[in-house]
Amino acid sequence: MPQPSECRWMDDKAAGRAVLWLAAGLTLARVAVLFATSLELYPDEAQYWLWSRDLHWGYVSKPPMIALLIRATTLFGDREAWVRLSAPLIHAGTMLALYPVGRRLYGPATGLLGAALYGLMPAVQISSLFIATDAPLMLFLALALWAYVAMIQTPDRAARRWIAAGLGAAMGLAFLSKFAAVYMLIGAAAHALIDRDARRAWGGGVWAVALAALAVVFGPNLVWQAAHGFATVSHTTQVNAHWSLARLFNFGGLTEFVLGQFGVLGPIPLAVLIGGAIVLWRRKSLEAADRLLLCFVLPPLALVTIQAFIARAHAHWAAAGYLAGVVLAAAWLVRWRARGWTIAALAMQGLAAALILVVVAEPSLMDAAGAGRRLGRVRGWAETAAIVSGAAYRQAADGGITAIAAEDRYMFNELAYYARGYLGSAGSPPLRMRPAAHALDEAELSAPLTAAEGRRVLIAEIAGQPAEPGLPGDFARAQPLGRWTLRLDAKHVREIDLFLGSAYRGPPPSRPTPP
Repeated sequence: MPQPSECRWMDDKAAGRAVLWLAAGLTLARVAVLFATSLELYPDEAQYWLWSRDLHWGYVSKPPMIALLIRATTLFGDREAWVRLSAPLIHAGTMLALYPVGRRLYGPATGLLGAALYGLMPAVQISSLFIATDAPLMLFLALALWAYVAMIQTPDRAARRWIAAGLGAAMGLAFLSKFAAVYMLIGAAAHALIDRDARRAWGGGVWAVALAALAVVFGPNLVWQAAHGFATVSHTTQVNAHWSLARLFNFGGLTEFVLGQFGVLGPIPLAVLIGGAIVLWRRKSLEAADRLLLCFVLPPLALVTIQAFIARAHAHWAAAGYLAGVVLAAAWLVRWRARGWTIAALAMQGLAAALILVVVAEPSLMDAAGAGRRLGRVRGWAETAAIVSGAAYRQAADGGITAIAAEDRYMFNELAYYARGYLGSAGSPPLRMRPAAHALDEAELSAPLTAAEGRRVLIAEIAGQPAEPGLPGDFARAQPLGRWTLRLDAKHVREIDLFLGSAYRGPPPSRPTPP
């Protein structure tokens, strides 16, 4: 039920229609930009596309949801826009799922403003135009939060069991998207510790129903993890977390992460969230709904802040906390009748959203502003693949080749996508990756170069990567075929080195696992 603090200037139907129109308008604009942009797939996007060609219940670095989504949207074609299409659709769904969270806790005005603040979050603008695991994670966590609020507010135990089943299923889908879903479990546990009604809501076997639904949905990935030595957990701790006693206190990384949160959520909503939490806590005037949402805001922010201090953390790693965060910021803006700040927040973030759409639709604007370097990883890959495919075709006609091999995972993933026409043709050589002692990348696990394929190999490398002696050194003979320079913008280039390797000997035993 709405709290007394809710401003009643908008009814439920009007607010619901407004959310639908806003979600539809943003989605149409984003889809149009996807089909207009010339930006190529980011290497991780190419990797996810490659996974979607061979579906499994898990992959070394991520759970399987991202591959399933791309498989569904690429039924219509393999061009970049189809690969990315689910991203804007999913974020529209997240907006719609957040509306009833705010409406149930505070009222329709908060539901509408919370959905709008989410839809206009700077991080969501980027995430809507490039496919990544954060998009489905946010959708299923939003559905789980909706179910959790409904469960807490439902007095009938039988009804709570049905809602708990939906909550568990949504959590299972969230875990199939990204393991950061664990923050939701931490938030629910924190809320149960501080709230008697929350503890009562889980009684009567409700918790068992939720756990059973979670196990049914998430179970297949757990089975896959067990069969593969919990590879995703190893990847997360060894590659993403990057803990090291040699640099335990990272003040620079901490500062960068904290400042980055203003770019993730937006400066005004984040200021409202921080200021409101401090002021209302000191005045002891937090409402029950405020405390509920703070239980889901604080764990990811606190834990990722610690991670940033002891190692490193990307700004978006704590984004799961902002699902509850946008609703809470909206509630406080409505409660305080801060109309000017609300308009300023929506206007500022709406302007940022429009700017991002224009820049992605017309990337030359970034070049004109001298910021073209930021687009370096989404340019030049089709040309790179054409160079490698052409060299492979020539070498195949001049004695044959047994494989095309890469060491850099970016090169491997981009070749898999942009050279798919050549690699998928009859008689084409397989694309292979330099093996690692402990595979922390899907290509290292599923497509390592073997001695049987190493008789005559075309080696493709990005010049200067890696700094250590690279893949050519793993062959008895490695003949340089040349260096190609690709211009990415007016100031920056990518250089590609090609070699013809003969008699593959394998990597040295002491070769370090790449970071």
